[in-house]
Amino acid sequence: MRPSGGLARLGTMRILVLGSGAREHALAYSLSRDESVSEVHVSPGNPGMKAIATLHPDDSNPVGLAQELGVDLVVIGPEIPLVAGVGDELREAGFAVFGPSKAAAQIEGSKAFAKDVMARAGVRTASAESLQPGTWDAEIEATLDRFGPRFVVKDDGLAAGKGVVVTDDRAVARAHIDDVHAAGNPVLLESFLDGPEVSLFCLVDGETVVPLIPAQDFKRVGEGDTGPNTGGMGAYTPLPWLPEDGVQRIVDEVCIPVAKQMAEDGVPYSGLLYAGLAWTSNGPEVIEFNCRFGDPETQPVLQLLDTPLAGVLNAVANGTLAELPPLQWKDGYALTVVLAAEGYPESAKKGGVITGAEAGSEDRGVRAAGVAEKDGALVAAGGRVLNVVGEGATLEEAREKAYATLATIDLPGGHFRKDIALAAVEGKITVPGEGQA
Repeated sequence: MRPSGGLARLGTMRILVLGSGAREHALAYSLSRDESVSEVHVSPGNPGMKAIATLHPDDSNPVGLAQELGVDLVVIGPEIPLVAGVGDELREAGFAVFGPSKAAAQIEGSKAFAKDVMARAGVRTASAESLQPGTWDAEIEATLDRFGPRFVVKDDGLAAGKGVVVTDDRAVARAHIDDVHAAGNPVLLESFLDGPEVSLFCLVDGETVVPLIPAQDFKRVGEGDTGPNTGGMGAYTPLPWLPEDGVQRIVDEVCIPVAKQMAEDGVPYSGLLYAGLAWTSNGPEVIEFNCRFGDPETQPVLQLLDTPLAGVLNAVANGTLAELPPLQWKDGYALTVVLAAEGYPESAKKGGVITGAEAGSEDRGVRAAGVAEKDGALVAAGGRVLNVVGEGATLEEAREKAYATLATIDLPGGHFRKDIALAAVEGKITVPGEGQA
């Protein structure tokens, strides 16, 4: 095993990224362009990444793979291995790991845990009640009475961004409660937070918090925010409508109090804390926390990061975030649009041949997700197949570039939203005045 202390010398750092989606593709691409990095490995990865990283399709033993490769840093992309404690296993084996412990990852893995931390930290969030499997019908109906007429129903566990139903239809809300209970999981009913949504990624090392730039993602499958929730159909950054002090307020009112509370609780956070918020008439209020980089927000955010990524992630992993110089960002905007397979999100059709987005298309903005390789071509192998990043001096230019590239890519039956960031470009997003009812 190689030492996992400070940052490796120029061009000597070996990094292993765990995961297979477009988020991991974006991470691997940024790391591959970092002069301090000699090797980027991804497990399991996907064939769309093979031009910029060495792939290891067998992801059953990450500790063994890290030992075999002698890596300096392991970056854990998805939430499932973090909540399962893979980061703890790697740290116990002597590796520097970017990603929280199993205990700290409960901030995403358990909505009830997150609500408890926020309550004690004094962080504003939606009011919520939990319904356990086996709850009597009368109690469920009474709870729905208290939370209507706009219902927010969440699976109190990991659901890849799709375990929430927001609806005005009481029958739909009740059906989701029944479905989640049938799977043996508790349900969380929340009050609806009115106001535009903000995603803010923060690097956290104990009580040290360093924000990235804010983004907004689009969960609904259909244009105009219609249809069922997905893992995310697009995102853009930064947010022209966010108040000038918006990021600092989120850091001061949300992220620092949560980080301090978790440290006081003996569950210090190390990694990427993703705060999903609504900007309401009271300012920022938390919708949810995630314990990792978000997908698809990571793609445009990393597109604009000028500071080499390896040193940033390594500083968090080794507890030296406070010593990191201020992050540097490119001017302008970035946007990503997701190309989804036919039938997504209900039942994605696999096997469709993708043209115009071969491996090695990173410079055109392509980030591959649910793809496989067949007869030398990339084919759809998941719901969100790939996405395209556009960058421009204005948000409108970034939009134009992403959609122009997407027009050169074909997937039979594939679909994408045509309105990503359109409301922001047209100046139609407004922030509620604080103190309003």
